[in-house]
Amino acid sequence: MSQREEPARGSEPTARVVRIARAAEAEAEVGRVLQICNACRYCEGFCAVFPAMTRRLDFTKEDIHYLANLCHNCGACLHACQYAPPHEFAVNVPQAMARVRRATYAEFAWPRAFGALYERNGLTLALALAAGLALFLVLAAATTGSLWRPVAGGFYAIFPHGLMVSLFGPVFLFAVLALALGVRRFWRSAAARPATGAAIGETLHDVLRLKYLDGGHGEGCNETDDRFTHARRRFHHCTFYGFLLCFAATSVATLYHYALGLPAPYPATSLPKLLGTTGGLLLVVGTAGLFWLNVRRHALQQDIAQQPMDRGFIALLFLAAASGLGLMLLKHTAALPVILCVHLGAVMALFATLPYGKFAHGVFRAAALLKWAIERRQASRLQLAED
Repeated sequence: MSQREEPARGSEPTARVVRIARAAEAEAEVGRVLQICNACRYCEGFCAVFPAMTRRLDFTKEDIHYLANLCHNCGACLHACQYAPPHEFAVNVPQAMARVRRATYAEFAWPRAFGALYERNGLTLALALAAGLALFLVLAAATTGSLWRPVAGGFYAIFPHGLMVSLFGPVFLFAVLALALGVRRFWRSAAARPATGAAIGETLHDVLRLKYLDGGHGEGCNETDDRFTHARRRFHHCTFYGFLLCFAATSVATLYHYALGLPAPYPATSLPKLLGTTGGLLLVVGTAGLFWLNVRRHALQQDIAQQPMDRGFIALLFLAAASGLGLMLLKHTAALPVILCVHLGAVMALFATLPYGKFAHGVFRAAALLKWAIERRQASRLQLAED
């Protein structure tokens, strides 16, 4: 083999070594910061991270991964900390946790190579994938002569139901499998004990309310100028519940089609349309708000390197929701086929990238909250036994 080919052959191992080194550096910084926080304990009542932290004298890699995903990045501890920059200790819990969290998305991803690729090029990859899939569908519609003209019979007159199922079914199942294997890896790494019904109930309560985005004091997250705001919590709620409603709309439509023999299209007052319209509106509002907050957020409150990943996920959610609403508004116009292609491309790209970015963080965070609920109950039982 020529000398020219050797660097290309060694480039991927080198990138992996660099990624591992950066992850180790981020983990070491979290360990350093937590040792200082453990001595201070001023923020002990802010969120679940600090009481979980105080149960440990030393922090293993697994502990750091767990605590990083337990952190909601509300910023309260940064603004309250007497050792925050420009102090020589430079304690910045939200930023240090965010850097480790980003590394865990690639660490626990399945397959890992996909996680590493999305970590580096989240925004570009998400938009390029959506655009490529949409272009493919546009060309497919053009070959049937159904592009840019009014189409009687709705979506399925452009792309048959069976074709859409064959396209989206494998992508959806892959996303579910990859997420399941990723959270399984995280759960095993966290060495969590079996969950009780009470721990699961508490976790669901905390997830559905986004409890730890209240800043630990009920006043919300901190703005750059130290003001409190509930904007992040509200926009997260709009995005979360909007996504759930859209998924519910698809599930109900599937039930209508296969169980009740009622194929689409459905009237505006039907359950699938009501769920989908409400979910789409919430998603548009939520993702637009989260993007606005992401752009405005101070560099000390976040991991700048994670922005492409975050914005890629937000962009795909917004595009999927906005194009879905556009389908209802333009269903009787010549623009319907093009809007449908854009919508299907965005949705397919969204599901293909779900296991490797911000959506995975929600799944890992729920797992971390469950571990915390189990851990807290175990400690309470031990305390009662000692008493």
